[in-house]
Amino acid sequence: MSLPLHSRRNFLRGVGVSMALPWLESVPAWADDVPQAVATEGPPVRLAVLFAGNGFHSKEWWARGQGRDMELGAVLEPLTDFRESLLFIRGLYNAEALKGNIHSSQTGNLLSGAPLASGGEIRSGTSFDQVLAQHVGSRTKVPSLVLGCEKSNPSVHKNYSMLYSSHISWSSPTTPTPLELYPALAFDRLFKDEPRAGDKSVLDSVLADAGDLRRSISLSDRRKFDEYLDSVREVETRIAHAGQRGELQGWRPSLDAPDIPRPPDGIPQDIGEHMRLMTDILVLAFQTDTTRVCSLKLNNDHSSLRFPNLGVDYMIHHLLSHTDSADWLKVNRFFVEQIAYLARRLDAIQEGERTALDNSMLVFCSSMLTGNHEANQLPVITLGGAGGRLQGGRVLDYLDSPNRKMCSLFLSLLDKAGVPLDAFGDSNEPLAEV
Repeated sequence: MSLPLHSRRNFLRGVGVSMALPWLESVPAWADDVPQAVATEGPPVRLAVLFAGNGFHSKEWWARGQGRDMELGAVLEPLTDFRESLLFIRGLYNAEALKGNIHSSQTGNLLSGAPLASGGEIRSGTSFDQVLAQHVGSRTKVPSLVLGCEKSNPSVHKNYSMLYSSHISWSSPTTPTPLELYPALAFDRLFKDEPRAGDKSVLDSVLADAGDLRRSISLSDRRKFDEYLDSVREVETRIAHAGQRGELQGWRPSLDAPDIPRPPDGIPQDIGEHMRLMTDILVLAFQTDTTRVCSLKLNNDHSSLRFPNLGVDYMIHHLLSHTDSADWLKVNRFFVEQIAYLARRLDAIQEGERTALDNSMLVFCSSMLTGNHEANQLPVITLGGAGGRLQGGRVLDYLDSPNRKMCSLFLSLLDKAGVPLDAFGDSNEPLAEV
């Protein structure tokens, strides 16, 4: 059974709410005012970039071998179940990151390879995620979703603005893409047309439309549709509960004043819950095709985060990164567990013959290889299949290659997302092996 295309795309609608549909065999959910032949091609390729500042344990970021036999260093062990989807890339770097100071100039051009202005001036380059959003963003409700778990730092460090250390996504050379720190507001942006205090839940607003649709789709699609609605309800409920506790993640606070001590600036009260909520919202964004481009900055470079959830609350992230200690390894693994969780969630979503993970490109990277500011090679992995265009289960080593530019990787990934370019940043040659 096939339903007619709507005028733009398929949404569940209610008062002040539009919620995009997940991929359903009965519904051409990816249609965007395009010919029917294009509309039936299947799910799109999505991009998510996850960033962790200050690098990783110097002895435990490695991978060897191929496929299911791939061996992983202790930092990457949380990704063991996804070895066949994992691409470990060694030796890439940004030449411009070696010309300025540490931290700011190693992060502000991470996704663009652009030279950075010093002296407090803000000038970098448009990041590759936003280049992709400029090409495909008009097809979705939200062109790109830019999430973070630590506030921007507006200070200056060694003659460079720390805004460079706080943003990986740049809409233009002078404009870091606005960063959403609050899960509730990110959720509203995905699903609410006119967010207002006191609005009923997103799901309640579209129940009538959902009921009409459910009667029109196949039995197998009904099960998938019900699972999707349950996942939306779960996230709404968790956000509401966070608000009742007076936490930073709150959606509609139920208190006139906090009933717990004010947390330090820039540090969520529960960083584990904050990251998990942001990851769940990212999954919903992809699952509903509300956006196809997302970045999630787990922390800043030169980060001030602490980790009481791990029993590591005696030192901030930046200082801990210089220690190569057992606690530093514990924090590293905690960050990698976030992308492992994301991969697991996406891999559980079936989209035709593939999963949402198969149809995505997840990039996990940092501004330096180790906490000692080593940026002559960068830690980079990808997960996912880009709709069958990206082969995992491999280790690629470019350390001695004449083409080891990060921007060469971005050219390859843009091409797999359907945006082939002759050049990007400081590269005009994609990585052929990718």
